[in-house]
Amino acid sequence: MRNPILAIIEDKGWCVADGATGSNFFGRGLEAGYPPELWCLENPSDVLWLHRAFLSAGSDLILTNSFGGNALRLKLHDAQDRVRELNTAAASLARRAVTEHEETTGRRAVVAGSIGPTGELFEPMGDLDYEQAVACFTEQAEALAEGGADVLWIETMSANEEVAAAAEAGHKTGLPVCATMTFDTAKRSMMGVTPTDFARSAAQLGLSVMGSNCGVGPAELMHSTRELLAAESTIPVVAKGNCGIPEYVDGAIHYHGSPELMAQYAVFARDAGAKIIGGCCGTTPAHVAAMVQALDTTPIKDFDPSAMDNALGVAWKNLPQAGEAEGARTSRRGRRRNA
Repeated sequence: MRNPILAIIEDKGWCVADGATGSNFFGRGLEAGYPPELWCLENPSDVLWLHRAFLSAGSDLILTNSFGGNALRLKLHDAQDRVRELNTAAASLARRAVTEHEETTGRRAVVAGSIGPTGELFEPMGDLDYEQAVACFTEQAEALAEGGADVLWIETMSANEEVAAAAEAGHKTGLPVCATMTFDTAKRSMMGVTPTDFARSAAQLGLSVMGSNCGVGPAELMHSTRELLAAESTIPVVAKGNCGIPEYVDGAIHYHGSPELMAQYAVFARDAGAKIIGGCCGTTPAHVAAMVQALDTTPIKDFDPSAMDNALGVAWKNLPQAGEAEGARTSRRGRRRNA
């Protein structure tokens, strides 16, 4: 099946994805720790509100409210037996919003079935084995396909094994499979995967789209995006960064990124070569609207890394350089020997 995202890219040169889910639901009454996936049945009007808001802001692609919709994650809320029910509902709500939007505006959009990590570690570090992971993701992927997803969107992954298991499950549905990883730990994923590692495996897994999402802030996201692009793969690259750097203020997570900052990030991502551009945590419809306007009104130009650093900040600026890191290790070894 041909990926409908590619048709959008061919038409205008890029595809704008949506923004955050959970952080936008907090303003509608979602309590911290409560699974937003249950809102597909308990508060469908709020789920539709968010989809419609992102579509009105100009998103060409919206993710279903199903990020934590696998059995292992839902088990934390005694909802492991509701995988099909919740994921079918999530995809159906997104499909309804997209259909209504097209009927009203004539503009088509893509429903991407969101599949997040299980939250479990693979053997030998944990108890999850590959076959169990495939079975877990297959249940979710099939429900999303049944509910009307156009593509499957594996996101916020940190281990190549988990991407592979989710991709295998996704391919069983016959839908195009996209995947993004999160590189938030000293330029790597939590499990030590680099963007170059991921780009290498993406082709082997038959991914239609690859990229990075979430992480730290737009500057760090762009560092990961540029490394993915440097791999010179033919697979389109996604940049879906957080709305600034998250900070814990007065008992809640806040994101400092303004619509103007996210608009600048979107243009830099496009000029660097990313084809699917969106936001992650903290990104509201207002941010996406600013991104869309900037992309539509700013001519494409050669990517300027210095200008990007000035606008977004220097990525990973607090990390020690290679020589500094080796010096620190030598110093620590010396102290241990002298102790």
